Amino acid sequence: MLVEGVDIYDKNVDVVNIRKKIGMVFQKSNPFPKSIYENVAYGPRINGITNKAELDEIVETSLRQAAIWDELKDRLEDSALGLSGGQQQRLCIGRTLAVSPDIILMDEPASALDPLSTSKIEELVHQLKEQYTIIIVTHNMQQAARTSDHTAFFYMGNLIEMGKTNSIFTKPVQKQTEDYITGRFG
Repeated sequence: MLVEGVDIYDKNVDVVNIRKKIGMVFQKSNPFPKSIYENVAYGPRINGITNKAELDEIVETSLRQAAIWDELKDRLEDSALGLSGGQQQRLCIGRTLAVSPDIILMDEPASALDPLSTSKIEELVHQLKEQYTIIIVTHNMQQAARTSDHTAFFYMGNLIEMGKTNSIFTKPVQKQTEDYITGRFG
């Protein structure tokens, strides 16, 4: 896998540097057992930012980008574990944004969420893709069609087809892709 032309599996690659460039949002939200504020400030803090005003600005900006600032701005000292599932997932997205990655990898970011929370995550993806490269892993074909500009279909670890989302969903080249998209298997 290449990131900025560099093979990230090369033994000479600085793993810490690569991890700074790639943010992760997991299938199951994983807030730290800390306050909402501390969840977002954690990454910048371990990267050397200690100025309170700067951390405050990063926390607010990140939560605004994650479309959850208005819901949480008066609760920043509350435990992140007390948030709903959808709020926790958006908090985790905000935590990812706080370290300014180049790429955000989202692994089934809405699979455990209700339809309203899923919609909020999808709206957020549309907003964030203007600033970030976002890679979403999903088994939800409708979600892939709604949120992606490009789609890659993998089966049993093999890349079957990739291209512009509209083409993949309306005129797939490979029969296996068509069968999966139309629900004939999978």
